[in-house]
Amino acid sequence: MEFFGLMVLAALVFIYVMVKKPGKQIKQISTNELKPLLKDKSKQFIDVRTQGEYKQNHIKQFKNIPLQSLKNNADTLSKDKDVIVICQSGMRSANACKLLHQKGFTSVINVNGGMNSWSK
Repeated sequence: MEFFGLMVLAALVFIYVMVKKPGKQIKQISTNELKPLLKDKSKQFIDVRTQGEYKQNHIKQFKNIPLQSLKNNADTLSKDKDVIVICQSGMRSANACKLLHQKGFTSVINVNGGMNSWSK
């Protein structure tokens, strides 16, 4: 019975990781890798945090499109350009990347660690 419980737990952990981790088609970068990209005008920078979070602290190149409104505002972005997405920790931006990929964006990049890593 104990073995069965461990197998169920392992399966649940596996499912959680598969649901939460970005897909293979979504590139991951660190905040150190982000810094030189900020000068590239051909890239789109999206911050999916709330307006309040964005107002408190943000990177000037990033446009604020909160995650809850991204689905309705994705058409304001170009599918022909890289989209670099950030949030506070990297979870919402990973979800935003998945959403954008589902909407046909082919070059979506998630910033691992988000603003928490940027601030360190």
